[in-house]
Amino acid sequence: MASVDEAGIPLTVPICFVYKGEFIYSPIDAKPKTKEIKKLKRLRNIENNPRVSFIVDKYSDDWTELYYIIVQGTAEVLIEGEEYNNSIKALCGKYEQYSKMGLMQLGLPVIKITPNKIISWGN
Repeated sequence: MASVDEAGIPLTVPICFVYKGEFIYSPIDAKPKTKEIKKLKRLRNIENNPRVSFIVDKYSDDWTELYYIIVQGTAEVLIEGEEYNNSIKALCGKYEQYSKMGLMQLGLPVIKITPNKIISWGN
């Protein structure tokens, strides 16, 4: 996911995500971080500028199988409530690792992305 700070400097981080309904959800998980959760650059960037983008792609040595999807949208950070709980359940349903780490009990933020534009190419 790419976000931009107040000086216009981009930050790109790999994310795990789930697409549910019209929205995309990506958690801040329990993997080790270099900073405390509230100080993560991606969260501060979203607070200052909610516009984000991310890409999903498939590479293959057979170039007829290549594809990508670019999502541009606005992000917000969820920390509680029904939508937050449902997003965590959906993420745990997609990624067994999140269930094993107890993501539901950790109370960590979830990034909610509302797609504004989707660009795709390939299969």
